[in-house]
Amino acid sequence: MQRRRLRPSSVAVLRSVLICAIATVSLVALLDVHVSPSSSSPFRAAYTLAKRHEIGYGSRRSELAWMQEMAPPQLSKAPTAFHQEASQESEKLWKPPSNHGGFVPCVKPTSSYSPPGESRGYLLVSTNGGLNQMRAGISDMVAIARIINATLVIPILDKSSFWQDSSNFSDVFDEDYFIHSLANDVKIMKKLPKEFAAATKSVKYFKSWSGIEYYRDKISQLWDYHKVIRAAKSDSRLANNNLPPDIQKLRCRAFYQALRFAPGIEGLGKLLVERMRSYGPFIALHLRYEKDMLAFSGCTYGLSASEADELTTIREIIPYWKVKDIDPMQQRSKGYCPLTPKEVGIFLSALGYPSNTPIYIAAGDIYGGDSHMVDLESHFPILMSKEKLASADELEPFRPYAAQMAALDYIVSVESDVFVSSYLGNMARAVEGHRRFLGHRRTITPDRKALVHLFDKIERGSIKEGKKLSDMTSEIHKRRQGSPRKRKGPISGTRGKERFRSEEAFYENPLPDCLCRSESDVTSSQRP
Repeated sequence: MQRRRLRPSSVAVLRSVLICAIATVSLVALLDVHVSPSSSSPFRAAYTLAKRHEIGYGSRRSELAWMQEMAPPQLSKAPTAFHQEASQESEKLWKPPSNHGGFVPCVKPTSSYSPPGESRGYLLVSTNGGLNQMRAGISDMVAIARIINATLVIPILDKSSFWQDSSNFSDVFDEDYFIHSLANDVKIMKKLPKEFAAATKSVKYFKSWSGIEYYRDKISQLWDYHKVIRAAKSDSRLANNNLPPDIQKLRCRAFYQALRFAPGIEGLGKLLVERMRSYGPFIALHLRYEKDMLAFSGCTYGLSASEADELTTIREIIPYWKVKDIDPMQQRSKGYCPLTPKEVGIFLSALGYPSNTPIYIAAGDIYGGDSHMVDLESHFPILMSKEKLASADELEPFRPYAAQMAALDYIVSVESDVFVSSYLGNMARAVEGHRRFLGHRRTITPDRKALVHLFDKIERGSIKEGKKLSDMTSEIHKRRQGSPRKRKGPISGTRGKERFRSEEAFYENPLPDCLCRSESDVTSSQRP
């Protein structure tokens, strides 16, 4: 039997129908994505914020153009696929560690705590270091002002360090909130009164890691001769342990609650978190593979000869970096170097995180750029950052200021499902402590010394990436996930200044001073 052939006119009609159907489906899909963002869309918050004129988008056309432009190509497919396909075993990777009794913030003052007494004088503070070094220093100075009955003048942020950041306090922090939230603890003024501008000031380098006796017995005596004391440096001015409970709780209130970021930073930071969350559970990776850290630590493993020479030159010309001659291989073998991007990729894969895990890179410019990031990207291709998640217009007000850009990373890092740091610096310590304060969220601290031996075995070919490496890595890190533990004291055998230096930083772990099992003492506001 012969098949009936369609007439040319019939073929043309069918072809037209098919073309129209395809065009209709495409148009509907385009309108669904770009005109009516769903609640799960990573750009819903951006659309709403722009519509309310909070960031300054002028028209609906510009909103839509920005959303089309910002759609990351590697995430154009359903970003929640990983979440839907996750097995029960893989879900364990995202759960917070056991809380061992449900520790909660516990920073309410004791019954013997009283409002600030009559001020004896004014305390000026010149901060030093990067964002989190300054935050810790400011919190210490709040406590010191309380101890010596001083009126604290809003601190001056460091403008002369490596980052050359010209930000003022109010550019980074919510100044009015800082003042009012601590009103029952210490008197704070925005500026020194004019009548004291020409007063003789006592400039002091407060002794590092000092207890309350130092300030009550020595520093307080300065009020007999001066009305204004200037603290020339702010970092590491208070001991980590053995301070009165109310002073420790005040440090926590200052650090975790009063030092809220400026509204613009808070707003964009929360948008970045929402956009990352729309992709499913994510890791925030503090990848401290930046020029200043590598130069300071003398770590050149994996770098070219010219890159190593550049870092050595930087270290030599910065006068306050005291150690100039460093053996990079010895640094690495002792675990003193930040993990390289390649090593981080191997590490996270060995812990069991699948290759389609979204990772937020919390860092400045990675040294060497794409040439060093390619190995991490080969393990985890979905690498995001504030530069990828936010539009150029959104980032423009913050881009020239290192502290403000770091604050955006800090917000995302605190709120991430998992936080991993490649090096235990000030940022990593502050984020770890904040995540402990907010419920001991999963925070993985790599054992760099142990990992270096595994990486070297991989390099020699004596071990390969796979189950054996995964089992070894998981065993090493099963107790390094951020579960509750008391703050570590000094290392046995250390003496003098080194004894205090060896203690775990107060802001790295606020237990036991600022956390408790009883919810009756929890402040009404548990979040900063």
